Amino acid sequence: INHTRVTEFIMQGLFDHPHHQGLFFGLFLCLYTAVVMGNSLIIAAIVLHPPLHTPMYFFIANLAIVDIFCTSSVLPKMMKNLMQEKKTISFDGCMAQLFAFTLSGGTELVLLTAMSYDRYVAICHPLRYVNLMTKRICISLAVGVWSVSITNSLVHTLLMLRLDFCGPKLIQHFFCEIPPLLALSCSSIYFNEIMIFIANTFLAMGNFLLTTVSYSFIIITILKIQSFKGKQRAFSTCSSHLLVVTLFYSSIIYTYIRPTSSDSLAKDKMAAIMYTLVIPTMNPLIYTLRNKEVNVAFGKIFSFRKK
Repeated sequence: INHTRVTEFIMQGLFDHPHHQGLFFGLFLCLYTAVVMGNSLIIAAIVLHPPLHTPMYFFIANLAIVDIFCTSSVLPKMMKNLMQEKKTISFDGCMAQLFAFTLSGGTELVLLTAMSYDRYVAICHPLRYVNLMTKRICISLAVGVWSVSITNSLVHTLLMLRLDFCGPKLIQHFFCEIPPLLALSCSSIYFNEIMIFIANTFLAMGNFLLTTVSYSFIIITILKIQSFKGKQRAFSTCSSHLLVVTLFYSSIIYTYIRPTSSDSLAKDKMAAIMYTLVIPTMNPLIYTLRNKEVNVAFGKIFSFRKK
């Protein structure tokens, strides 16, 4: 059969109320600016302030890069569409967005596991921490994290590229994500579904289990500490990360593991707002508000600039 190739898709967008578009454009512009500024400041503080050249902050800098990348893959196009009557995205643009979004989601997933391992070593094996988390090991972990995520994203995107899209063009979402795109294909999505199953099993469940195991050991170790002050100090070193992990996994579980219902599309959109906008805005706040070292770094950077 000679299929006519779809050259562009139409986005359903986020809201059905056209008179609110300007208001939401302003809101998203503020949030996008906060994501880019907040995470860039964290990267600058970690790079420029030598006391922050530790494994934990090396991974936090990587997380900040992922957050900027994630929001940038979705938000600018969505804001442009908010102000346009016809909300379209080219086929190539859609595939690029799919690749970028899948990459950032996968990287955050694996990165949070590497960070959990770092906290596990710091709290459960403090005397061996310097030997277990050397610069070489940290860089190897980061390269591993990005390699796994790029491979995963590339496979998903290449599998999507071999599908035929010949009929409906309306994406029931405000950006190109795997499930709403598969719903539009007029060819067999068998291999795509196998890959999704493999990714969900190994990437999502595997990382969730590893993170849970790390934190189980951390909690057991903290409970064994005799003094309240000691318990508090140990917990404070991992509380920020635990909060980030909880936010990230709760939005994933809410999106992908709940039963589908008629209003699931609206819920999918709200959950997507969580991990493309809310979490990247929250992460820098969580890591800086209660963190003396980062605040000292900010102080030094800004005082240096004033001079």
